[in-house]
Parts: sequence; structure tokens; C-alpha cells
Amino acid sequence: MLVHPQFDPVAITLGPVSIRWYGLMYLVAFVAGLLLGRLRLRMRPDLGWTTRQLDDLLFYCVLGVVVGGRLGYVLFYKFSEYLHDPIRILYVWEGGMSFHGGFLGVIFAMWWFGRNHGRGWFEVTDFLAPLVPLGLCAGRIGNFINAELWGRPTDVPWGMIFPSVDEQPRPRHPSQLYEAALEGVLLFVILWVFARKPRPTGAVSALFLIGYGSLRFLVEYTREPDNFLGLLALGLSMGQWLSLPMIFGGVVMLIWAYWPRRATAA
Repeated sequence: MLVHPQFDPVAITLGPVSIRWYGLMYLVAFVAGLLLGRLRLRMRPDLGWTTRQLDDLLFYCVLGVVVGGRLGYVLFYKFSEYLHDPIRILYVWEGGMSFHGGFLGVIFAMWWFGRNHGRGWFEVTDFLAPLVPLGLCAGRIGNFINAELWGRPTDVPWGMIFPSVDEQPRPRHPSQLYEAALEGVLLFVILWVFARKPRPTGAVSALFLIGYGSLRFLVEYTREPDNFLGLLALGLSMGQWLSLPMIFGGVVMLIWAYWPRRATAA
């Protein structure tokens, strides 16, 4: 049976300033997006993007992830708690980020970028989608380092004991690593290969929604539900309920993208 290494969440201490591993994972995600974006520019010059536009887009998206992720966590998970003490919304060092909130924040950021740069909505989303999964992978590794968002109890041979979670040793799914592998690496490979060739406008974005939503929905069966929420209707977690609209929206978009007489390669 495996035991979580109990990493120190602080990576570097410089005087009174502590830099945490989770914060560094956000930096890794940004750098990965930047490098992959520039590689995508070289592979697909027909898309007509410039490095300046790429840099601006990623800056907008970083703001969207941070602001949207925090507000999403507040609204989706602990609204009543923060309603009684709103100033704590700013206490980001206490943790608390939501992927789905960050996703909505990025949607707004992409709309704002497209509006300011004369780019169509799906031009922006199709370009950005293949750059996202490795950033998600970095975030889940950050969760694993922090020993947070752990999995449900299990008896599989690779079950992991999280000493900071259970007083009595209790093997759990290392669900953070499942998410890093599936929503991160696997989804990246699928989208990167799919987006190497021209596709109908909106198709790459649709595949991202279907891929992430489906993989997240499945992994949630191994992830311990938030103790302040538990399982919701039909025995599904909040993460699963938030993933269902992504899957449905992605399917509708994919049908729309490949609809006869309107599909145009992008």
C-alpha cells in the first residue's frame, strides 16, 4: 500500500515571503500554455495568429482563471459561509478554487479578448482549447502535493494512505493523479492531434467540452465528495452536475460544427 509523501506545501521561503507549490503550478500552467501556443503558431500559420495576440490572450485568461476560479468556489461550494464574511473571498491564500468557475472566467476573458482584437468567438476558443489540458494537469499535481481533493476509500493495490486525512490508515484513490493523467495528459493528446489539421469552426472547442466533461464525470466516482456538500441528487457530486452541461453543450456544438452546408474548416 502506498503512503502520501506529505510534501511541504511551501516550495521556497524568501524572508517573510512563502511561495507555495500550488502557486508554482499556476506558473507552470501559464508557461506551458505560452510554449504550446507558440508551437501551435508555427504548426498552423494558416490560423493567422501573431505572438502578440497569443501573449495578450494568455494574460486575459490568467485573470479569468484566478478571478473566476475563486468566485466559482464561493458561489458553487461555500456561498452561505462567505455571505456571512465576504472579506474572506479575498483570502486566496486559504485555498479554494473551482475549475468550473475558472472555466466561466476564461469564457468571459476570451469574449473580451475577441471583442478587442476583432476575433470571432470560436476562432479564439478553437485556438486556445488544445493549450489548456497540460495546465489542468499541473493544477492537479498541485492538489496532490497539498494532499487535498483526495479520493474515496478503496482496496485497489495502488490505494494511497493520506496521513493528514485519516487518523486511522485508510487507503484511498489518488484521484488527483487520475485527473492529472486523464483531464490533463490524455485530453491534451486527443485535442492536440485533432487540432493539427483544419476542422470545422467550433469542432475543437466542442471536443474539449465533451472530453473534459466526460473524464471529470468519470473520475468523480473515485473522488471524495466535499464534506460540506456530500452527494447531491441521483447520488452525483457537485463536480458531476457541473460537468453534465459541458458534455451536453459540447455535443450540441459538435453537431452544429459538422452540420451539412455550414461546416467551414478552421
